[in-house]
Amino acid sequence: MGSPISVHLDDSTQEVLEAAARERGIGLSAYLREMAEREARKISKEKIRAESRAVAEYVATLPEAQAFYADWGTPAVEDGKR
Repeated sequence: MGSPISVHLDDSTQEVLEAAARERGIGLSAYLREMAEREARKISKEKIRAESRAVAEYVATLPEAQAFYADWGTPAVEDGKR
């Protein structure tokens, strides 16, 4: 488990978040933790996608890669099955 974090919220923001937490039947801390974890997963996935895209763009510039993909091609449909 990580370290505690102190967050100062203005009154209206805190009221909105507390109401949302109550609707879910959890406390504000648990609600904020869920939001932070969800955002961290989203950021991680976006970073992985960006890095994968950068690698793909780089590889696409290499003649060896272009030859590989030209030979590899797209799977053909045989007897209506892939």
